[in-house]
Amino acid sequence: MRGNQNTGRVSVFFVVIIVSLISSSCFKMNYSTTGASIPAEAKTYSVQYVQNRARIVEPGLNQQFTDDLKDYIRGNSNLIMINGTGDVDFEVVIETYDPNRPVTIVAGDEAAKNRFTISVKAKFTCNVNPELDFESSFSRYLDYSSTSNFESVKADLTAEILKLLIDDIYKRAFVNW
Repeated sequence: MRGNQNTGRVSVFFVVIIVSLISSSCFKMNYSTTGASIPAEAKTYSVQYVQNRARIVEPGLNQQFTDDLKDYIRGNSNLIMINGTGDVDFEVVIETYDPNRPVTIVAGDEAAKNRFTISVKAKFTCNVNPELDFESSFSRYLDYSSTSNFESVKADLTAEILKLLIDDIYKRAFVNW
C-alpha cells in the first residue's frame, strides 16, 4: 500500500513539472522590479528635447524636464538611451506653466494658498509594438502658502511636480494605467 502512495506522488510530481515546462515555454513574461511591462524586444529608448509652448516660459524648464525624464527611464529600466529614435521614444511639450493661481480664499478676498500647475502633452512611440503608442495630456499641481515668495519655493515645487509628471508618463508608457 505504501509503495502505491509513493508511486502516485512521484507521478503527480512529474505531471506538475511537465505542465510547468510546457506553460513556461508558451508564455512570454517580462519581469521588473518597478512594475513596468516593457516589451522584451525593446532595447533602446530616446527622449526628444522637451518643447516649451506655455504662455509663461520658465527659462531652463525644458532642459530640466528632458534631463529628468532621461534619468528616470535610465534608473527604472534596462533600456539603453540613444540619440535619434530608439525602440521606444518620448516627445513632451510643456503646455501650461501657471505659478500663481489663488485657491484658498480667506476673509477679505485674500488668498491663503496659491496653486502652481504644470501641464504637458506626451507622445510615446513604441517602434517594436505600435499598439502601445499613445498621446496624452498630464497635469500636476502643488499648493503653497500665499505668504511664501514664489521665487523662494519655485525650485522645490518645480522638482516635485516634474517628478510626478515623469512618473505619470512612465507609468502610462510601461505600466499601462
